[in-house]
Amino acid sequence: MKKEISIKLFEQKQIRSTWDEEQEKRHFPIVDVVEALTENPRLRKYWNALKTKPHSRRK
Repeated sequence: MKKEISIKLFEQKQIRSTWDEEQEKRHFPIVDVVEALTENPRLRKYWNALKTKPHSRRK
C-alpha cells in the first residue's frame, strides 16, 4: 500500500491530501476543506470546541 502526501491549493488556501494508490482515491482532511470554504481564521478552534460538546447539545 503506497500513499502519496501532497498539498493542493483552493483559492490560495492550502489543503492537505493523500493519494491511496491501492484504492485509487484521494483523501482530504475535512478541517482543511471547511476552512478554505468558509474563510474562518478560527475554524480549528471552533472544530475542537464542537467535537467536545455532548451530542444532545448540537441540535
